[in-house]
Amino acid sequence: MSTELEKAVAAHYSRPDLEDAIIDGLRRNGAALDKLHPKDIAPVDEFHTAGRLATMKALKLFPVEKDMHVLDAGSGIGGTARVLAAECGCRVTGLDLTPDYVETARRLTERMGLADQCRFETGSVLSMPFDDAEFDAALTFHVAMNIADRARFYGELARTLRPGAQLCIFDVMDGPGAGMRYPVPWAETHETSFLKSRDETVSLLEAAGFKLDNEENLRAFAIDFFREVFARAADADGPPPLGLHLLTGGNSPEKFSNYAKALDDHQIEPVILIARRN
Repeated sequence: MSTELEKAVAAHYSRPDLEDAIIDGLRRNGAALDKLHPKDIAPVDEFHTAGRLATMKALKLFPVEKDMHVLDAGSGIGGTARVLAAECGCRVTGLDLTPDYVETARRLTERMGLADQCRFETGSVLSMPFDDAEFDAALTFHVAMNIADRARFYGELARTLRPGAQLCIFDVMDGPGAGMRYPVPWAETHETSFLKSRDETVSLLEAAGFKLDNEENLRAFAIDFFREVFARAADADGPPPLGLHLLTGGNSPEKFSNYAKALDDHQIEPVILIARRN
C-alpha cells in the first residue's frame, strides 16, 4: 500500500470528536459511565459485519487462552481487543492506521479499566513495529479490503507470530457475482477497495507460511442480519444513540444499503478463516 493510499484510507475512517459522540450516545442510553462494560458500547464498538454476534462466532473457531498475547491488526476503536481482554483474559496489542481510532480506543479502554491488558498503537499493518515471533495469536477483522499489497500484509502477520500460532481473519471477500456498488462502509469508491476471493486469500496465506485450519462463510447469516437491521430501522424515528453510523458518516444509509445489495447479489461474502503459522 502506498503512502498516498494509506493517507486516503485513514482519511476515510477519520472521525474527529469520536469519543465525545460515543459518550453522548452512552448517556442517552442510560449507561453507567463509571462502570462501562464492552457490551455497553457493542453497537458502535465492533466495526465489522454483524458486530459482536460475528465476534463470538469467530472466537468459537479461534480458541484463545488466558494470558495469551494477541495482536489485533487493524484494531479500530478497540472493541474486539476489549472483548478478548474482558472475556478471555488475554493481553492484546492493537495497531491501526487512523489516529482518531487509536486515541478513542485508548480512552474507552481506560474507562473500562482494561488499560493494563490492552494497548493501542498508530501504524501500518504493512510495516508493523513489533518483533519477530512476538505474539501467541493474531486476528484481523475487516481490514484487508483496504490493502492492495495483501502478500506483504500476510507476510507481516507471519513474521510477528510465533511458529504454530493461529491467525483469525474475518473479511469481506469477493464473491462470484459481477460488479460492486459504492460507497460501502470500508470505501467511498473502488480506488481504496481491494477485494480478494476466498480462494485467492487462502493461496496468499499459504504463500506467506500459513496453513488453513478452519473456516465459516457468513453470507447467509449476514443477509438475515441486515434484513432485521433494516426492518428495525424502518420502524424507528431515527438512528439509535449508538451505532455504526457514528463511524461511517452522513451517507451511512447508502453504504449499508449497497453492502446488503452486494450480499444479495453474491458480489461479496463475509468469511472467517482460521490459519496456523507453519
